[in-house]
Amino acid sequence: MVVIVVAAVGIVVLVLRTDDRAERLPAASGGVELVRPDSHRLDDPPGATVSLVEFLDFECEGCLAAYPIVEQLRADYGDRVEFVLRYFPLSGHFNAERAARAVEAAAQQGRLEAMYHKMYDTQPQWGERRTPADEVFRGFAAELGLDMARFDAAYVDPATAARVRSDFEDGLALGVQGTPTFFIDGEQIPVQRPDDLRRALDAALR
Repeated sequence: MVVIVVAAVGIVVLVLRTDDRAERLPAASGGVELVRPDSHRLDDPPGATVSLVEFLDFECEGCLAAYPIVEQLRADYGDRVEFVLRYFPLSGHFNAERAARAVEAAAQQGRLEAMYHKMYDTQPQWGERRTPADEVFRGFAAELGLDMARFDAAYVDPATAARVRSDFEDGLALGVQGTPTFFIDGEQIPVQRPDDLRRALDAALR
């Protein structure tokens, strides 16, 4: 088990160094915030004093490698730590922005986490392709039992794209250059070893 985790983190570090960099665009107007009132919480325990924020791209292989590590941290710390998801689809990933819109459309029906899991569980099936995955994502929505008329409308709604873009622009203004990028209590945490995030969480909780 330890070997698997070490390998996964190695992939995370590699992708952070070599993945497509974010295009340089102006930051969101009205100031930048690490966590906004409408930011999506995967875990939001009462009285949480520590926050872990991940800027992610659902088509990023490094994010896929980090996914089981984050899920283990959620299992271990989810009763004490707020886990926040923020979209950061990179321009070099053809379907990343589409995937984020699909997750956001699912979130509008209360199924954010279900679609979040679905994207990572299926990434090898649709990622790293240069053809639109709209119908693939629509199939995921149907499998999750979503109201398809509402999903379809939300998926193409400019407000949904703007919501994704808002996260991305905040990330740019905060210095995010690749994915996954993690912040704990406002400090960006470089992931170089398997337990870097765990150690940072332990330090923040002390």
